[in-house]
Amino acid sequence: MAGGGLGGGPDGKRAEFYEGGVTVYFILAVIVGSLGGSLFGYDLGVSSGVTSMDDFLKQFFPKTYERKHAHLHETDYCKYDNQILTLFTSSLYFAGLLSTFAASPVTRKYGRRASILTGAVSFFLGGIVNAAAVNILMLIIGRIFLGIGIGFGNQAVPLYLAEMSPPKIRGAVNQLFQLTTCLGILVADLINYFTEKIHPWGWRLSLGLAALPATLMFVGGLFLPETPNSLVERGRLEEARRILEKVRGTKKVDAELEDLKDASNASQAVKHPFRNILKRKNRPQLIIGAFGIPAFQQLTGQNSILFYAPVIFQSLGFGSGAALYSSIITGSMLVVGAIVSMLLVDRLGRRFLFMEAGIQMIISNVIVGVTLALEFGHGAVLSRGISVLLVVSICAFVAAFGWSWGPLGWLVPTEIFPLETRSAGQSIVVCVNLFCTALVAQCFLAALCHLRFGVFILFACLIVIMTLFIYFLLPETKQVPIEEIYLLWEQHWFWKKIVVVDDASSKETKQPPHLQL
Repeated sequence: MAGGGLGGGPDGKRAEFYEGGVTVYFILAVIVGSLGGSLFGYDLGVSSGVTSMDDFLKQFFPKTYERKHAHLHETDYCKYDNQILTLFTSSLYFAGLLSTFAASPVTRKYGRRASILTGAVSFFLGGIVNAAAVNILMLIIGRIFLGIGIGFGNQAVPLYLAEMSPPKIRGAVNQLFQLTTCLGILVADLINYFTEKIHPWGWRLSLGLAALPATLMFVGGLFLPETPNSLVERGRLEEARRILEKVRGTKKVDAELEDLKDASNASQAVKHPFRNILKRKNRPQLIIGAFGIPAFQQLTGQNSILFYAPVIFQSLGFGSGAALYSSIITGSMLVVGAIVSMLLVDRLGRRFLFMEAGIQMIISNVIVGVTLALEFGHGAVLSRGISVLLVVSICAFVAAFGWSWGPLGWLVPTEIFPLETRSAGQSIVVCVNLFCTALVAQCFLAALCHLRFGVFILFACLIVIMTLFIYFLLPETKQVPIEEIYLLWEQHWFWKKIVVVDDASSKETKQPPHLQL
């Protein structure tokens, strides 16, 4: 019996012996660590606002500027259908998806903290280059630096938060990444609202201020403790124990430390984590965590709305200032959604939030699609009532995303991968997420132009598919220790037919209460 003399459970089932709680040290560590989300959020918000500013368009995209002002007060699906303009947005995500594979070995060999610091430096450089841009090439280079920063940050920060958290509040703590992302979006929307009035260089200020969250993340990262999981993985056991005692507030950490050591031993035996993740025993994590959830998160259409919220509202006939103001409203709803999710995710569970939000998002998309089909695209200004209905529907959609696919799209993949494939798995998660983000970003305005209202009906149909995917394939993971998640697959109605387990772990054991589906 492993576990340093702990009785009552075999290897990998020591959760009932975990002790400790939330300490000030732990709170400070996860707050600083979660700042990585602000980089992602600030870029989402600032890019959407800048691409609707006249001074920016005149300097870099004069044809789009002319088309916009030719139909300034009329509805027109195709005002912003410019592939170079969308490349300005999506180039960041193509850079991010490539850089995440470089981030994986850094995260595994040098720790989560090293990747967080690397991401902060690259994002800082990207903000400076974009602020000083005099041509499209400089804009793209700046976006590539920003993308590298996001690739490293998104690879490491969710892992950091998940590994530092006690099982009972892991969901809420991991949501800090989404909360800081949402706050970054909201802050960017507010900044854009004011810089849009500063001519002709307001857009430079918006882009350049990206250096501020990067600086905060870097300075805070210098003082971050490494996660106990990463320290154990790298053989620094005494330091891991010391950090674990600090974050849990107790000396009685033997049970949790033994689970980390067991997971690390399995990890050390894996020389090729990307090859290992393809094995049959890791099939649920591969399908659900690495591909399904990160792809579906973007196929909800949410980030397209965030990218182009000012553009969408201008296309709907809102003025430039009103469009940015409407973006502030949607950004606020995203923050509200993130807070709701933090409060409920460890009470109601992941599955409940996915299912409820799926229904709400489907209804919202259908309302927007049908309304646009009946009222939009005829060269007339939308009435006040129709405009309010569209904004309310979009806000309902954003709020639902904010407490479901937004935060859970990062939380669930970080908790279901075993330690030996966690870093590699998170790289695939980020890669798939950013690839789909870039793809949707690059195609959305063209789709809006050619499919018109049908693009929202398309997203509604995709959300139906992803909601059924969650219902049938994802077991509930709330309050399950991160190193015991693998037990869920052995008892799931579908995955137990696929997962191949060792004889030792396939013995019949009584299911602990916290593992009930």
